[in-house]
Formats: sequence, C-alpha cells, structure tokens
Amino acid sequence: MQMRLLVLGSDTTLGQALLRQAGGLGIDFVCLPTPAEGFTWQAAKTHLDKERPDALLNLAHDWNGFQSTNLQSLSAGERLSRYLANYCAKRGIILLQPSSYLVFDGTRAMAYDEQEPLAPLGAIGTALQRMEEHLRSRCQKHVLLRFGWLLDESRGGHLERFLQQASQAGEVPAADDRRGSPCTVDDAARVLLAVLKQLDCGAALWGTYHYGGHEASTALALYQAILDEAAQFHPALAARLLPTPHELCKDHQTEPQHAVLSCKKILETFGIKPRAWRVGLADVLKRYFQRGQTA
Repeated sequence: MQMRLLVLGSDTTLGQALLRQAGGLGIDFVCLPTPAEGFTWQAAKTHLDKERPDALLNLAHDWNGFQSTNLQSLSAGERLSRYLANYCAKRGIILLQPSSYLVFDGTRAMAYDEQEPLAPLGAIGTALQRMEEHLRSRCQKHVLLRFGWLLDESRGGHLERFLQQASQAGEVPAADDRRGSPCTVDDAARVLLAVLKQLDCGAALWGTYHYGGHEASTALALYQAILDEAAQFHPALAARLLPTPHELCKDHQTEPQHAVLSCKKILETFGIKPRAWRVGLADVLKRYFQRGQTA
C-alpha cells in the first residue's frame, strides 16, 4: 500500500481483525492502541503531527462495534471525532470512520439505503448522527461505513451479553419480528481493507456506504445460529429461545425493529459483495471462548 495509513484505536476488535487480515497480505499500518485514559484530541494531534499520514482510520470512537452504553465514552468519542474531521480537512488527509444502523429509527420495513433520513432512538445513535453530520460538513475526503449488527468477541458486547444470559437462564427472550443485517467483525474488516485498497489507487469515492452480511435475519434466527455454533465450544450451553415480539423486549426503545441495510451502493461503487454472516460466526465464537469470556 502506497499511502501511509494511521489506525487510531487499533486495539478494538475491528482494529485487530483489520490488522490480522492486512498482515496476511504484507500490508503495514501505523497503529495506535487506545490509552488507558482514552484518546484526547491533544494526544491525537501529537501522533498525527509526528506520523503525517495520508489517511486516518478512526476507530477510537468505535466502542467495539458501538455496543457501549458508557455516556462518558460517547461524549469523549464525539469530541475527538469532531476534532479529527477538522484536522483532516485542513491538511487534506483522507478520513475513514465506521458508523452504524443505530442512526435509523427502524420504522422502515424495507432495507435502508444511504439516502434515508436519520432518526436515532438512543444515545449511541444520536451521537453517531452528530458525528456523521459534522464529518460530512467539514471533511470532503471521507468515507463513512455504516455496519449492521456487528458480531465480535468484545467484553460487554452483544454477543457476550447474550451468551451470559443463555448460560444463566433456561429460557431467553428473542425478538421474532426484529430484522437486521448481521455482520462478523472479520467481514467488516475485509470491507474496510477493500475500501482502503481502492482509495490507495487514487479513487476519489467519498461518501457514506452501508454494509451487512448476506441474508437478513431476525434476532431469533441470529441467536439460534449463535447457540448452534457455540455448542462445539460450550456443550453445556442449552438455553431455549422464547420467541418474543419486539415491543416486549427490554431494549425495544433503543434498538430499531427494522434495521436491514441495503448494500447496493457499496457493491456498485467498490465491487464489494456481501458475504454470508453465518460462515464467519464460528471464528468469532472460537476467539470468544478461547479468551475464557463465558459466564
């Protein structure tokens, strides 16, 4: 890769997945893991001034797939994002930043495309909306990648919370009328790397793009697939899923009922085809159980 890429937040699950895949191709990035106290704009500026990258991948606000509910982290991530957008705009640096389906309210039964108006339900989606709007208004050379239901092995993430619940309860409620676009963290990293390669060739393909794995799914079907795959790593996990209407789920006020993303634009622009999310699920679960994160 000719351009010099700085990865801010390389210790996130998405950052680690990207580095695994890039390393297999002999691609090197400048990596900055998140400090224990988190990134400040002053620290970020010091590194940016020193490294002088051609492109910046901002994962510092990623909260491991936007699964955190820490309001302090949300606020700090938003402030940093605004600063980075301004910094990159002034210096002509390409800025790549992930976002999420959480910017939508879930009232649209059909797949969301990139032109749909934003109407987030919760704090994470609201923060992401403001970050997106600021980035688009300040930094022309940007790529925003909105991912669907991200499946990773992070501590405190959706996958861990579900598996802990499944290990502690005989029955686990699962929405049978909530639909989304699952995507493993490894597949998300594949998409990021494919976008980076084309930007490295000088393609000025700025804008917002959606990505989710092939085959939309209900939450019920997703959780059943997780249980089926998890059985090979945790045979004692024998919870039964209880089909439950979306409106009766505890998170119905913050989680969109309909969250399927249209991937037409990213396919037509970058030639990136969605991959089946079920294929990579076992790898995510294997890493999860190898780290001893079961309840």
